[in-house]
Amino acid sequence: MPTWTKFIVLFQIWELYLFLASVTGDDGPAYWNKFNDVSRDEMTEEQRLLYYLLRTYDKSSRPVIKASTPVIIRLGITLTQILDVDEKNQILTTNIWLDQEWVDEKLVWDNITDFAHIKKMRIPCDLVWLPDIVLYNSVDNHNKGYMKSLTFVESNGNVFWPPIVKFRSSCKMDITYFPFDDQVCSLKLGSWAYDGFQVDVTNRSLDVDVTRYVDNGEWTLIGTKAVRRVVRYPCCPEPFPDVTFYVHIRRRVLYYAFNVIIPCALLSSLTLTGFLLPPDSGEKVTLGLTVLLAFSVFMLLIAENMPATSEYIPLIGIYLTVIMAMSGMSVVFSVLVLNIHHKGVLSRSPPRALKCLARAFARLFCMKVQLDDATSTANYRAVYSPANFTCKSHDNESLLYNDMQRHTPIHVDIQDTDALNDVMNQNMPQSVPGKSNIDIEILNYFKQMMVNHEQSLVEKQIVREWQEIARVMDKAFFWLFLSITVLSTIFILVLSPMTKDINLEEIHHVY
Repeated sequence: MPTWTKFIVLFQIWELYLFLASVTGDDGPAYWNKFNDVSRDEMTEEQRLLYYLLRTYDKSSRPVIKASTPVIIRLGITLTQILDVDEKNQILTTNIWLDQEWVDEKLVWDNITDFAHIKKMRIPCDLVWLPDIVLYNSVDNHNKGYMKSLTFVESNGNVFWPPIVKFRSSCKMDITYFPFDDQVCSLKLGSWAYDGFQVDVTNRSLDVDVTRYVDNGEWTLIGTKAVRRVVRYPCCPEPFPDVTFYVHIRRRVLYYAFNVIIPCALLSSLTLTGFLLPPDSGEKVTLGLTVLLAFSVFMLLIAENMPATSEYIPLIGIYLTVIMAMSGMSVVFSVLVLNIHHKGVLSRSPPRALKCLARAFARLFCMKVQLDDATSTANYRAVYSPANFTCKSHDNESLLYNDMQRHTPIHVDIQDTDALNDVMNQNMPQSVPGKSNIDIEILNYFKQMMVNHEQSLVEKQIVREWQEIARVMDKAFFWLFLSITVLSTIFILVLSPMTKDINLEEIHHVY
């Protein structure tokens, strides 16, 4: 390539650089050419001061005269709003004013009388040196940069730069006590490339400025703290100081109380009503299954509000699991009560141990039950067994036949078989020709009717005893489930959140 061609290419590259520098606001020759185009008399006082400060200024190097002198950056943040707390992704989004203050030895003017006694100057941040302060635990990409706000420069060289920044920082979320949880999130700020010997970072105050904080509807700001640390990384032997700002927030419970806790308590009360429903209604199992289905639908609705994590089990999740398990067990116990209620049709008397247990629970719950001893049913069966009734041929059976013909009732105490036989022997004639077989059949039929009547009484007694036991079991299960519901609500939703204060003291001790 000829020499003149190379010269033309270089000249075009230089013109392109001047054009880009003028567009981007860089402090290249295009920026200073506009000062050369005007005379000193045509400049304003601030223009003359700005030309005086930046005529030999280079923002690429640290603003110190001696290379061994570190630039001390005083960091502070003004928290204005907590935008979002993402428990699922463990991200805290905040809107803050990042206050950065340092001394620039190149931006000092002692002769303030030459510049109309100007003591403070606003200079675009692109024209001066800026520290490379970054958020170490940021989850955003770093190509956006900070807000291009003006820098406040004083005559002694003190520079103050407060850009508005939206930080999205990683925060370890502990949702063990959800929705009564507290979160302590940190914002670690420091220089990325400069070590502590070149740029020393320190905090402006011990706390975060919250005078302009806007309350969040879901979280309450409890406290803040700023701590300076010095860390040595494996890459470099030099120390790297940083300032970590801690933000302690607490979740507001009112929303979850009205949308989660109270509906759960109401559904659990419906589980208790299943034990108050009489077994004869036939709706005990239906009611229990309906409540269980309602719990399943409710769990699907609130699962979206609960943080999706496997590291911690939230309190509200444990409470919902307990209440839902109780709803399922109530259906099982209802089936058991119905089974015992209808077990009397088998004509089997309840065991003595079960009767004793039912009497004990009846006394405990102040209930009146009708339960006979186990020997009474056996006596009924032994006394009124068909083997005890013997049909003998009497000669005086004609009297009984005549009485039956006249529809004259014979009053006999059916509880005494011997008395019945005596009445039969005293009133029946010795013989009635041609009718002895009929009389014997009538007498046997009469005795069989009495036996059937007594057996029906025994069966009714057995059925009533099983029903009484089922009634006692219903009452026992009602109080059992009521006590479990009350105790689980108090222990999980009242007492357990109180233990988090111990953990918070440990956290505060750490930071």
